[in-house]
Amino acid sequence: PKVRGQGVRYRLSLFVMLAAVWLLLSGHYTPLLLVFGALSCAFVTYLAQRFDVVDHESHPLHMWWRLPGYWVWLLVEIIKSNIDVGRCIIHPSLPIDPRLFEVDASQKTDLGLVVFANSITLTPGTISVDVRKDKILVHALSAEGAENLRRGTMNSKVTALEGSDP
Repeated sequence: PKVRGQGVRYRLSLFVMLAAVWLLLSGHYTPLLLVFGALSCAFVTYLAQRFDVVDHESHPLHMWWRLPGYWVWLLVEIIKSNIDVGRCIIHPSLPIDPRLFEVDASQKTDLGLVVFANSITLTPGTISVDVRKDKILVHALSAEGAENLRRGTMNSKVTALEGSDP
């Protein structure tokens, strides 16, 4: 259900994000180009509102203040997994033990499930193969990678990032 007044917040946020990306990518700050950029951003924001694609999942404002902490945690996990995969590759006997298994997904929204599945895939040695409402099918390169996911730390971190439905 849409709450009156929240749409303005999402549209304004979309406009600001589009303008920031436009400014970063253009590199030109003459008055004429700034006006064209602002008009372009306003037009895209208007189209997004008319097509009803600006909402809490396409533009998740409710997650923004929790994202930096999650990104730091995920970066550390990616580095640790890179080291483990590198060890497996360099080891003379190539000690890999591929497996296919399911992990529980406690996320309540489609956005939360997507973030969880993408986080699994971003972590070297694991790939999300199939996503269902409460389970994700994962391929892992080693038993250790599978066990790390089965512990549920990533699942709980993504659920905390997701927060309550706005």
